[in-house]
Amino acid sequence: MLKTFKRVAILEGISYIVILLNMLIVKKISILLYKQILFPVGMSHGVLFIGYIILAMLLMKPQKWDFKTLAIILGASLIPFGTFYIEKKYLRDA
Repeated sequence: MLKTFKRVAILEGISYIVILLNMLIVKKISILLYKQILFPVGMSHGVLFIGYIILAMLLMKPQKWDFKTLAIILGASLIPFGTFYIEKKYLRDA
């Protein structure tokens, strides 16, 4: 399950960056392209975000994370590039 969490963390971070780029760059270039990309990227990001949260909570006891560590891991999902930091700091050695 830890391997799955690592993959979801990386994919969630990538989808977050893609959705931000879509909002900031593609919207300025073409509104039609923006609308075509928004739904699939937004939906996949939402599913990955929910999966990230659920997997983090399920891994709390097996990984022996305290509530502070869990809060950092969950909070990182709200910050761009945050999940990459979590994967490197908390999950790389595991």
